[in-house]
Amino acid sequence: MMLAYMDRAAAAAEPEDAGEPAAEAAGCAAATDFGGLVSAMPAAVVRPASAEDVASAIRAAARTAGLTVAARGNGHSVAGQATAEGGLVLDMRALALSRRPQMQLVGCPVAGGPCFADVPGGALWEEVLHWGVKSHGLAPASWTDYLRLTVGGTLSNGGVSGQSFRYGPQVSNVAELEVVTGDGECRVCSPSSHPDLFFAVLGGLGQFGVITRARIPLRRAPAQVRWARAVYASFAEYAADAEWLVTRAPDAAFDYVEGFAFVNSDDPVNGWPSVPIPGGARFDPALLPAGAGPVLYCLEVALYRYPDDEDKAAAVSRMMAPLKHVRGLEFAADVGYVDFLSRVNRVEEEARRNGSWDAPHPWLNLFVSVRDIADFDRAVIKGMLADGIDGPMLVYPMLKSKWDPNTSVALPEGEIFYLVALLRFCRGGGPAVGELVAQNGEILRECRANGYDHKAYFPSYRGEAEWARHFGAARWRRFVERKARYDPLAILAPGQKIFPRAPASVAVQL
Repeated sequence: MMLAYMDRAAAAAEPEDAGEPAAEAAGCAAATDFGGLVSAMPAAVVRPASAEDVASAIRAAARTAGLTVAARGNGHSVAGQATAEGGLVLDMRALALSRRPQMQLVGCPVAGGPCFADVPGGALWEEVLHWGVKSHGLAPASWTDYLRLTVGGTLSNGGVSGQSFRYGPQVSNVAELEVVTGDGECRVCSPSSHPDLFFAVLGGLGQFGVITRARIPLRRAPAQVRWARAVYASFAEYAADAEWLVTRAPDAAFDYVEGFAFVNSDDPVNGWPSVPIPGGARFDPALLPAGAGPVLYCLEVALYRYPDDEDKAAAVSRMMAPLKHVRGLEFAADVGYVDFLSRVNRVEEEARRNGSWDAPHPWLNLFVSVRDIADFDRAVIKGMLADGIDGPMLVYPMLKSKWDPNTSVALPEGEIFYLVALLRFCRGGGPAVGELVAQNGEILRECRANGYDHKAYFPSYRGEAEWARHFGAARWRRFVERKARYDPLAILAPGQKIFPRAPASVAVQL
């Protein structure tokens, strides 16, 4: 009887000719995610056409013993976080695609006042970008590197990239949310209206509500970007320069600062060829200093150019002049703003061609305190990972003051911390997936054994003790209290493995 109800809810948002094979295919797709490490078959996939459809599915689950609900955007989690074994998976892309127009402008940019985009939780950031720039000449300030993620998905985690040091993460760039909580109620919240729910949901790992709409602040979109990279042989010099750049005053700062570690070799994936910005530039290893080690570092910066601005090449050269990178190993290009933000699409296209996009992705993302980043570099990057990971090893600083402490995100102590993102793409002939997962576990044990101040980003733990350690005593207590307030039966986001589903107070047959 429960499945019959879900079929009716799904039918409201599906084409009339959608048949059983399509439903089976959707169920299989919803059983796993981009990580490819976890499989959990749902009882049904619901394609909501409205927030009320989301609320109806959650209310039905609340009346059915043991049933859970997971919101799935583009399925880009890596440890089964968007799955629901034997439960309901909400296809949030259906919610986005059912809305026409999908996005709405709020406010009047002509009048010079603030303006916003009201977007469905299942909209891709790529869609927000193209709509904003092409239709209005406007764009959000904060992005993720990969734009084919959903708005609701990144706001449930953090949403970081090279803009975060200056403009804050995406959870610091949202004005209002429409949320369906675990009791099946649809609520609109903001910093001034139901603020506890608003901040709970931001970075809340889907535990407190399903984001069905977000109001995102917009600003004038740049026309072009001056994009530059510079190579370092010393981590100490790389870190010192990166930290100096992210703490500069806004009028003397880049708009984007990132960086990565790479192997000192000609390996096309892990080594020198991964550094030059597209355009035919060549990496000359003869310019490296004598004694350069097995791992090198690349600082990546960008400065926006607006339609009425002068060329930014001279400004970027001037801002980079004090840096201590290897002279001669600099690369720069002028690219369109949309092209710059869409740069990871080229990585996706190549990964799809060589088959690694559909292979498992045992990724590990950490926030590491500036206090411990040099030791982490020695023990992990130059130690365990000195031969590369068949994918990017991002290492770059952010500022804690750009994050609102009221959100649910757990961060290290201190003002400066680093994102360390080990983004493995499994290639044929490389280590088995099990070995890479085991290595991730070894890295985490190394962090704990050495007392590194670190937090997992996109965390995946098993058991209350591990989650309590992740959040810390006070934040864990707040997290538990919010769960009891907004999802008392623990219906939502079961794939996170944080709270067990509570018994339904009333079991009914529908």
